[in-house]
Amino acid sequence: MKHILLCDDDVTILRAVEIKLTRAGYRVTCCGDGQAAYESIQRELPDMIISDCQMPRMGGLELVRKLRAEEATQVVPFLMLTGKGFELPLEDLRRDYGVLGVMAKPFSPREVLQIVETTLAASVT
Repeated sequence: MKHILLCDDDVTILRAVEIKLTRAGYRVTCCGDGQAAYESIQRELPDMIISDCQMPRMGGLELVRKLRAEEATQVVPFLMLTGKGFELPLEDLRRDYGVLGVMAKPFSPREVLQIVETTLAASVT
């Protein structure tokens, strides 16, 4: 079973996406901020990370920077969620941190599931 780490300080978004992914057969770990996500990833490496950009303690940009600096987490697929999508230059994020994409809120949990399925299917060789 593929493991997804989901990180967002908005509990409503966290639960909606968690339910969608769990029902689709994924194991989901939820974290309310980037520091909690980083600590969880140190204990168990997920197959994919979905993180909000702006959160308390550690935001998504700082989280992806830290993860890309470590060998074990350099290539884990990372999807950024944000309420300010226009402020995040996707091409820079792809080039500098290997971010898959940026999803602006509001979005449908179904859209997140489609990205997860496409990403994880592509990583199976």
